[in-house]
Amino acid sequence: MTASTPIAAPGSASAATGTVFRRLADGKALPIAIVVAAIVLIWYGFTVYLNAPWQIGLYQRADTEWTAADLVRDTMAQERPVLPAPHQVLAEMWKTTVEVRPTSNRSLLNHAWITLSSTLLGFAIGTTLGVLLAVGIVHNRAMDKSVMPWVIASQTIPILAVAPMIIVVLNAIGLSGLLPKALISTYLSFFPVVVGMVKGFRSPEAIQLDLMRTYNSSRTQTFFKLRWPSALPFLFTSMKVAVAISLVGAIVGELPTGAVAGLGARLLAGSYYGQTIQIWAALFMAAALAASLVALVGLGQRLVMARMGARP
Repeated sequence: MTASTPIAAPGSASAATGTVFRRLADGKALPIAIVVAAIVLIWYGFTVYLNAPWQIGLYQRADTEWTAADLVRDTMAQERPVLPAPHQVLAEMWKTTVEVRPTSNRSLLNHAWITLSSTLLGFAIGTTLGVLLAVGIVHNRAMDKSVMPWVIASQTIPILAVAPMIIVVLNAIGLSGLLPKALISTYLSFFPVVVGMVKGFRSPEAIQLDLMRTYNSSRTQTFFKLRWPSALPFLFTSMKVAVAISLVGAIVGELPTGAVAGLGARLLAGSYYGQTIQIWAALFMAAALAASLVALVGLGQRLVMARMGARP
């Protein structure tokens, strides 16, 4: 008799496991999981490496015998580490989001909401301004030659240099609170919308524009029937960049104001008092917030494109 390799039954647990693994391997989940695992391992390695000198100094001052296992364990449990371990950051996020009231000053959700408010306002103003400027640039040759170079030049100025000036000037005329931070977000977010929409409005081919002239269409009809639908994919792509950079602008806008709330204020307070775990928790919250906003814009894009009859 010859031995045969057992074949898993279609409904067995091993078959189900194999099917799940094949689906993960065929899709994006497995590669992403591998990359994330590699990043976490490297992070843990650097946590031990960067925190080890301080921990070894503690052992020497206390004249304590220690092993490599003790060193690894203690470098990942320091209160103010040079680089916190991933589990310390997650524990801090859990403590400041779940274990406290959302309205508490210690809640990351409260700080995230304050930053989100200025982000969304700045994003809305920046997107509107960017679309209007793009319309003018495409339809007016003088604006194309004069405004577009200034739009590009405006982004060469570091935002860290502009933000304090904007805050001081607006405070001098009695404007404070949400609007100054929103205007800093506007300053950053309008640029990708302008560039993307100019490209989008100019994306129709010459033969399509000639066809609209053949139909005796006005400039307004050509805009809404041809240029605007052609530019929508460019708009959503630009908005994904704009909403993420708008969040950066809101956080930067909180730094020179001495704000007591917001993710920027959380980062500033952490740097003042050496609370590196608090800093990293705020950074992770900002990253999660940016990813959520980009995902929402992507969802809007899919809905609009499906409405227009685009194939997935």
